[in-house]
Parts: sequence; structure tokens; C-alpha cells
Amino acid sequence: MIGAVIAMQSEADILLDEMQIVRSLVVSGKKIYVGRAYGKDVAVCVCGVGKVNAALGAQLLVSKFDAEKLLNFGVAGGLNKDVELCGVYQIAEAVQFDFDLTQLNGTKIGTLDEYTENYLDLNLLDIPFEQKKLGTSDRFNDSPADYKLLTAELDADIRDMEGAAIVQAAYSAELPVYSVKAISDVAGSGSTTEQFLINKDKALANLKAALPMIFEEL
Repeated sequence: MIGAVIAMQSEADILLDEMQIVRSLVVSGKKIYVGRAYGKDVAVCVCGVGKVNAALGAQLLVSKFDAEKLLNFGVAGGLNKDVELCGVYQIAEAVQFDFDLTQLNGTKIGTLDEYTENYLDLNLLDIPFEQKKLGTSDRFNDSPADYKLLTAELDADIRDMEGAAIVQAAYSAELPVYSVKAISDVAGSGSTTEQFLINKDKALANLKAALPMIFEEL
């Protein structure tokens, strides 16, 4: 069973539109859809925005629906000129850039207490999308301080609000984890909120077109 952890209903719909849904239910306040897509058994959790929601959604799929691997996809923000607006990218590494034990442990920003490195590696699919580094936090903003941290210190390419938390949950469950993101906004090109609203649908359409090859490799 593939467990797909998706933040927003609009993101999940690009998969649900192609899915033969056997049942739908609500568990711990999260919508769950179970069925088949592209020849694979899938349980989709629409977890909500943010790291706690993402981790809870991932664990529900593991504990209640026997997920054997976790997939996260959706829209995200680009951080540099190497990331194209509405482009689709595979995530190779992810870090929680709002997690900071530097003062206590002397570790790099984003290093979880149970690990020694701040970036966690994801599993990779044999698909023709560039691999990028993801920074995750519970913030959607145009903060210059966050941008500097993400680019100058962490060398991240993309930011979101769920991905790295799903990776942490997968590590705890000792399961493979995969992530593919489509870019809805790019830092330095005006308000990220306005860009998100304008480009979200096109980014999701590009991501939807990639789903068959993603599932073929899962």
C-alpha cells in the first residue's frame, strides 16, 4: 500500500480524479481515501497545512492503513534561478529550517535531536525530474531572514510547510519516503502569496501529468 500524504484538497484532487476510490472516511479529523490508482493500492490522507498535520497524516497511514511507503506531492516555493516557475522537481533531501537546537547542542540549524545531520535523505525514483533540496517550516512568508537562512546557510532550492516532517515520520517508521513538488511561486519575483494564487492551478496540472510515471516507479 502506498500512503500519500497531501496537505490540501486541491493538491490531493489531482490524484483522486484518477483513482478508483473504494472507501472514504475521516480519522482523527483527517480525510482518508482508499482505493487504486495507476494499478497500485493507495491510501490518500488530506492532512492539512503544517508540520504537525503532516506528521499526523503520515502516522495515520502507517498505523491504520498499513502503508509500506510514503509519498508526498504538491505545490511549493522556489528559492533560486535554477528552479522554474510551475516546474516539477524530485526532492532528494529535506530539512526543517525552523528547528534549532544550536544553542543547546552546537548542531547546525535543522538538526533534529536524534540525528547528527540537518538534512535527511529521501528515496529517489527513476523519473526525469531534477533533484532538489527542500526546506520545511511552519511559515509561509516573504521574510528576508528566512530567505537568507534557506539560501546562504542551508543551500535549499525549494521551501514548503510539510515535506521534511513527513520524512521524519517515515524515518521513525523505517519506511521509504518520496516527494515530488511543483513550483507555484519563486522568491524575489514579487509577493509569494500573489504568485501562489496565480500559478497554483498550472503547477498542479504539470504535477498531475507526471503522476503516471511517478506511480509506475513506486
